[in-house]
Amino acid sequence: MMKTIISAGAILLLLTTTAFAQSSAAAPAAKMTAPAASASGPSSCESQAVGKNGKPLTGAAKTSFMKKCEADDTSSASSACESKAVGKNGKPLAGAAKDAFMKKCVADAGK
Repeated sequence: MMKTIISAGAILLLLTTTAFAQSSAAAPAAKMTAPAASASGPSSCESQAVGKNGKPLTGAAKTSFMKKCEADDTSSASSACESKAVGKNGKPLAGAAKDAFMKKCVADAGK
């Protein structure tokens, strides 16, 4: 009888702990999806500048976030342009041709 009660208590404890762990783990994942989605342009960075409490960032926190967000946008545009930097003959561009292409491509991506 005593073994049955202890076993039932252990199972109940295990099930409630597992359910609690799943519900609390799902909440941070939902919070991470909105800011993690990256679109181009400063307006998207502006809209993503929201703190953990849901309020817009201000001051130094906003400045830091905006710098990081804009740098991420530039680096993603740069890597996209890097893969497109191919000449008419199918070989990768090099030197001045590559520099000119990259400058124009990154500028166009920022628009």
